[in-house]
Amino acid sequence: MMAGGPVMAQDAKPDAPAKGAPAAELPAFPADKSVKQTTVLAGRTLSYTAIVGSLPVRDEKGKKIAEVVFTAYTLDGPRDPNRPVTFAFNGGPGAASVYLNFALGPKRVQFGAEGDSPSAPTRLQDNPASWMDFTDLVFIDAVGTGFSRSLTTPEETKKRFYGVKQDIDYLSRIVFDWLVKNERLQSPKYIVGESYGGFRGPRLTYTLQTDYGVGISGLVLVSPLLSSAGRTAQEISPLPSMWTLPSIAAAKLEREGKLTPAAIKEVEDYTRGEYMVDLMKGSDPAALDRLTTKVSAMTGLDPTYVRRAGGRLETQSFLREVFRQTGRLGSRYDSNVTSLDPFPFAPEQEINDPILDSIIAPTTSAIVDFTTRTVGWKVEGRYDALSGEVNQAWDRGRGPDTESVTDLRKSVSVDPKLKVLIVHGYNDLSCPFFASRLVVDAMPATANGRVTLSNYAGGHMFYSRPDSGAAFRADVKKLYGAN
Repeated sequence: MMAGGPVMAQDAKPDAPAKGAPAAELPAFPADKSVKQTTVLAGRTLSYTAIVGSLPVRDEKGKKIAEVVFTAYTLDGPRDPNRPVTFAFNGGPGAASVYLNFALGPKRVQFGAEGDSPSAPTRLQDNPASWMDFTDLVFIDAVGTGFSRSLTTPEETKKRFYGVKQDIDYLSRIVFDWLVKNERLQSPKYIVGESYGGFRGPRLTYTLQTDYGVGISGLVLVSPLLSSAGRTAQEISPLPSMWTLPSIAAAKLEREGKLTPAAIKEVEDYTRGEYMVDLMKGSDPAALDRLTTKVSAMTGLDPTYVRRAGGRLETQSFLREVFRQTGRLGSRYDSNVTSLDPFPFAPEQEINDPILDSIIAPTTSAIVDFTTRTVGWKVEGRYDALSGEVNQAWDRGRGPDTESVTDLRKSVSVDPKLKVLIVHGYNDLSCPFFASRLVVDAMPATANGRVTLSNYAGGHMFYSRPDSGAAFRADVKKLYGAN
């Protein structure tokens, strides 16, 4: 699961973790810094304060072992006790919160869409899809992302921070500490997580409910992958293929101008019915004939390719095949966002994902300039928008640690007022929407109406498209009960 940003593919090959000295030898972080700003949103001018600062992580003996950086936006004026505060987490593991910051915060910079250029100007503009009119926002960078840093050795850093359980343990405490420091424990509290941040969301919610006594009013999961089927299941389980087929078909429908809820419903019905049954029949010639005919028609892929794959469409192979005639590569985060393939005759893809390679420059330049120049929080150190080192070092766990559906169910059960919105882009192959559809449909009837799923045109970062960003904002406002 990765980043969001995106989700880094688990077979990615980033550089090996550094073996240098711990970050404790770097200059100390500056004190929290703030600046007054305004934004125009839905026809209103909002005055707010942007704050950049850090919170410590301490070990069992009280020693500071890490510093977590946050960026907060709070509305100016008399404090309304009913105004919510929302905590935002991105994914990876290894992605900083910059992606959600520019999707939900008061300012934005363009990234993640077809034709975006890494060298384009990165001036921040008012964000028409911002949530600032109905909630304060706190964007949290996990250790090893953004400017957040460990103050201990690489080995101890991996042990204490780079794994499923320890990640939730310290991030839950960071949320609690921010609430106490800013006297916001009485405010309605929400969590939004993108990609692996969406995987974090239910676990953070349940831990805050039961370990810290902090009730969460709502949970928004953006392009999450809530459960991992695992590579060992690829050959025998229909689930991995079932998850991705609807997104591949949706991309073709979009290219043809035919993407509608009714068309997607037809794809979903086939996927959980005849497609699943035929996959389980293995090498049965009649089943393979049906799969080849139907899947080829739904995806636009060559029947020979579909038959050779047994109807199971592996993501990276598909992304080369679908645009092979044009010499381009599709992105696993939005298969209709492409780039030129510099090595079209190589047996395997020789470059990183088109979206991943294009989003680092604009988002990093914009957030570092905002933090250091606009806000004035001067810091010495590299900003990691997307850390391959963290992703490579991550312990993805086994058994219960490979899913967060259990904590999603428990959180909804613990609090009968908790509402959950799960959102996806149709074209996302890294965290396919149909995986969440199966999760939501299987939840107990008591969750009906409180756990909902919305899908939009686009991919993993569907909010990069104005229409999808606006639709997302409208759905979230309903969750918050905002006018």
